[in-house]
Amino acid sequence: MLIQWYPGHMAKAKRLILENISLVDVVIELLDARIPLSSKNPDIDSLAGNKHRILALNKSDLADPKITVMWKEYFTEKGLSVILVNSSKGSGVKEVIAKSRELMQEKIENNKGRGRIFTPIRVVVVGIPNVGKSTFINKLAGGSPAKTGDRPGVTKGKQWIKALKDFDILDTPGILWPKFDDVQTGLNLAFTGAVKDDIMDMYSLSVELIKTLCEISPEKLIERYKIELNPGDDPEEILHRIGKARGFVKKGSEIDLNRTAEILLDEFRGIKLGCISLERPPSE
Repeated sequence: MLIQWYPGHMAKAKRLILENISLVDVVIELLDARIPLSSKNPDIDSLAGNKHRILALNKSDLADPKITVMWKEYFTEKGLSVILVNSSKGSGVKEVIAKSRELMQEKIENNKGRGRIFTPIRVVVVGIPNVGKSTFINKLAGGSPAKTGDRPGVTKGKQWIKALKDFDILDTPGILWPKFDDVQTGLNLAFTGAVKDDIMDMYSLSVELIKTLCEISPEKLIERYKIELNPGDDPEEILHRIGKARGFVKKGSEIDLNRTAEILLDEFRGIKLGCISLERPPSE
């Protein structure tokens, strides 16, 4: 199942970031802790240039905590500042603020030496659609200045937001990139809601999710749906078992597979299956 999604507004958003990057000091890149590699837009590295960088592993409450720690170590070893964040509850946000101030300390002290008493810290928050940028910014700003939603594409243009006394935040629309590296990257983005469901075949996507879960966490399907699984089981047959177990039966004893597919995806995203990481750090 090949997935590609790069509507025109994302190309525009990329240009917007490029045009405004000179105005900021720190680039805060939000990644989905469940899929840190798949959610890391390769274009951000070139857009950010030599700016200070912070990687925020957002939605860490939805991922396997042990694997998330492994990801933090992986990125830290590459010289990146990494902070675990749950923007819904606000955890990790204060650490992002503290790290931003730490990264800016030399510039602030230099400006004081030149007689400039106050130096605002200007940050840009970037990431893929539906990674939680607006919710993160609302916590950072201590209010609700940015629109939020549970679907990709809520933020349509740039917004400058005042936060605290020394923070100016540039919020930008979520952007993907023109061509995903491989099939699994596209699937991971679709599983987690970064690609609009409207353009997806939800039945096929649910079958792919079952295939992925059978490889990494088959026990999650067994525990949630009380079904039997055996090595080599056909994913479509497993979807059929889930529908039967949930009682999604239409007239004539036919399983409502479309409803089953939607419920499976909703319950995965809503951690009804538990905290699941779809990716592990690659072996060096």
